[in-house]
Amino acid sequence: MNCLKKLLFLSAAGLASAGAAHAQSPLEDRLAALEEMVAELKAELASERAKGDADIVRIETQIAATSAPAAPPPQADGFRVGDATVKIGGIIDLDAHVTHLDGGAIASNSIARDFYIPGSTPIGGESTTFTDFTAESTRFFISASQPAGEGSVIGYLEMDFLGSAQGNELVTNSYSPRMRRAFVTYGNWLAGQEWSTFQNTSAIPESASFLILSDGMIFVRQPQIRYTHGNWQVAIENPNTPTITSGNQDANTLPDAVVRYNWKGDYGNVSLAGLARQLRVDEAGVTEEAFGYGLSVSGLLKVGARDDIRFNVVGGEGVGRYVGLAAGREAVLSPAGELEAIPAFGGLIAWRHPFGETARLNIGYSGLFLDNPSYVPAATTASVQSAYAAVLWDVAPKVTLGVEAMHGIREEESGADGSISRFTFSTKYAF
Repeated sequence: MNCLKKLLFLSAAGLASAGAAHAQSPLEDRLAALEEMVAELKAELASERAKGDADIVRIETQIAATSAPAAPPPQADGFRVGDATVKIGGIIDLDAHVTHLDGGAIASNSIARDFYIPGSTPIGGESTTFTDFTAESTRFFISASQPAGEGSVIGYLEMDFLGSAQGNELVTNSYSPRMRRAFVTYGNWLAGQEWSTFQNTSAIPESASFLILSDGMIFVRQPQIRYTHGNWQVAIENPNTPTITSGNQDANTLPDAVVRYNWKGDYGNVSLAGLARQLRVDEAGVTEEAFGYGLSVSGLLKVGARDDIRFNVVGGEGVGRYVGLAAGREAVLSPAGELEAIPAFGGLIAWRHPFGETARLNIGYSGLFLDNPSYVPAATTASVQSAYAAVLWDVAPKVTLGVEAMHGIREEESGADGSISRFTFSTKYAF
């Protein structure tokens, strides 16, 4: 209404001005003045319309914001207990094995019925075939972290049910849990039971069974104190001396020492580790000592867009229990009564090839070769080797089905050998 009144006023004024100036100004000047006033009026009308549109948009936005459902809050990672953030997780695992042994049997309560232990392959007996279903590799963990100084204190506990001395397969299949890992970290320090610093866990091949290619694999969990600085790791770890002639000795006075350097990049990761050990036997009041050492290179290398190669190579003297799940021993007392470290060399290589959306093929080989002295008993393990192929398929988020075939051979110093062939079907759910 104000704009219309102004238009009428301007029009009247223009006409009056035109009449007054008729005798004094040309017609063109009067028309130009009138056009200028009309342009000013159009600009004011456009400004008023823009303000109205902005008010409409603002009102519609407010209505939409009040009527739309609220965005869900971000999901919490863990839950609070006092000042600590606690997390719980693990895997539920069922493994079904069909196993054929050409040289004997494995006791029904042996942990070697649940996964491949190279040193347990029997030699010299009748061939046997058996089927096992087990959920004992199911595991769970609980971790807690809380602020401390400029960082956090983190505690971690992990357990599963493998190797339980409790339970049987008659009725309830009840098994007691065992400790796998239990440690605390603060800053650069770790104290507790964890994977040995000598081992690079990224080199462990993916498998349908609990563990595969363990012959030449470095595989140890034990109590330790570890310090990490950048790419360097230094640790002292629990000592033990398994021997051929004097059994499993626990008479060490010095811990095992490990130094490791890690490389990591777009190519994957590689670790170089060195191990120094005191080998010690205390038998019938007589103590004998020897020096043990080991060197290893291990890691995971990415190949192409999705494939990877996992590997470890290890060698030394007196590295027995660190490699092959203690398939060989670390030392032996010579006929002269001196403790002698046993040389060993081993390794593994595995290829992981994803295909389709969530499936992958894994194949690999592993071996351990021991240079035992000539005076050891003929039944002493001289070498263990195995190969496998597995296909795994994620059928749902965090749910994996797997099928696997493996074949292993153990050979003694006498030249006798025995083999194991195993087919595995597994289901795993990680949470």
